[in-house]
Amino acid sequence: MSILRRNNVKIFGKGERVLMFAHGFGCDQVMWRYITPAFEENYKIVLFDYVGCGKSEIAAYDENRYTSLHGYALDIIEICEELHLSNIILVGHSVSSMIGILASIQRPDIFNSLILVCPSSCYLNKDDYSGGFDRKDLEELLQVMENNYIGWSDYLAPIVMKNSERPELTEELTNSFCSMDHQITRNFARVTFFSDNRKDLSKVRVPSLILQCSQDDIAPERVGKFINERLKESSIIFMKATGHCPHMSHPAETIQCMKDFIAQIAKPNKLQEF
Repeated sequence: MSILRRNNVKIFGKGERVLMFAHGFGCDQVMWRYITPAFEENYKIVLFDYVGCGKSEIAAYDENRYTSLHGYALDIIEICEELHLSNIILVGHSVSSMIGILASIQRPDIFNSLILVCPSSCYLNKDDYSGGFDRKDLEELLQVMENNYIGWSDYLAPIVMKNSERPELTEELTNSFCSMDHQITRNFARVTFFSDNRKDLSKVRVPSLILQCSQDDIAPERVGKFINERLKESSIIFMKATGHCPHMSHPAETIQCMKDFIAQIAKPNKLQEF
């Protein structure tokens, strides 16, 4: 099976420099539709769906491959190799922030920089680290997924999205959760919420931007600060945007943050003035 077909890869835009967008858990490439028009004129845009998400080829799903985030990172690397891409700017939402980090560690020659939207390197509370969730709570959440998937979707979507004044966004996220293969989504949830990538942060060698939202129950401010302190060449922006999906709820602010960062890393001193 073609890798481009497997991951439902879409390529458009007029520029030569590449912006690759990687969606978060329970989502697909459609979620980037408010962001990409701002970059089409000057960039080549690459969108894709992870296997089991969106319009990817579900027959290509391999539970052994996707038992860790490294399998998803391999998706990104294989797409880049298939398209002969290099020097790309990867924009990763939520869990794709860590997937992008793993891909950049394995193949730093492919990546120019990383834009990490609402990242978390570990969702679990461990020892003196506060990731936001106790293991017991996450196990119970996964059990709800097993027993009442629709109820789980209805419960989680508003927590993730926030912005209750725009119920259509929560509805879209709920529908996205429900449209995915339930077993694959449960597997992806377990991999997402129980991964611990804190030790990987020091291995990153490319400039990174962290977009930290306020009132984000999934990746709270302390988590963004933790990542910023451990990524060698990173900056963090504390956005006015609320919730966990600023590319949907606050696209104008997200676009401006991205453009400012991209302009800055093009300067000789990179992040020193950012």
